[in-house]
Amino acid sequence: MKSYSLILSILLYGFLVSSVAAYERLKLATTTSTANSGLLNYLNPVFEEKSGVRVDAIAVGTGKALKLGQNGDVDVMLVHAREAEETFIKEGHGVNRKDVMYNDFIIVGPASDAAGINGMDDVILALRKISEKSSLWFSRGDDSGTHKKEMILWKESAIS
Repeated sequence: MKSYSLILSILLYGFLVSSVAAYERLKLATTTSTANSGLLNYLNPVFEEKSGVRVDAIAVGTGKALKLGQNGDVDVMLVHAREAEETFIKEGHGVNRKDVMYNDFIIVGPASDAAGINGMDDVILALRKISEKSSLWFSRGDDSGTHKKEMILWKESAIS
C-alpha cells in the first residue's frame, strides 16, 4: 500500500508541476506577415513583463496556423482568413474569435501597366481588367490568409 501511495504521490506531483509549467508559456501561431512586420518584437516583451508568461511564437501561413490550433499544438492564433476562422470555431476547435487588426491588399505590377489598372480603387474592377487583358498574374497559391483572400476577390469578380 505504501508503494501505491508513493507512486500516486509522484504522479500527482508530476501532474501539478507540468500544469504550472504549461501556464508559464503561451504558444502562439501567427502569420508570416505579422511576424515580418516586427509587431511581435514590440508586443511580446510587454505582454511577458505584465503577465509573467513567455510567448513562444511560430510564423506560418494561416492554413498551417489553424491546423496547429486544431491539433492543440498552440494556445492562441493571430491569423487572417475570417471564413476559415469562423469554420474553425463552428467545428469546435476554438473559442472567442476577435478582430485584432486588418490588412490592406495592393496589386503591384510593371510600370507599363498593360491592364490599365494604375490608380484604381476598386479591386474587383481591377481584377476584371487584368483578366480581360490576359495580363500575367502571380499568386502565392498556398493556404495562407493572403491566398484565401485573393481567391475570395477573384470569385467576387466573377472570373474564377
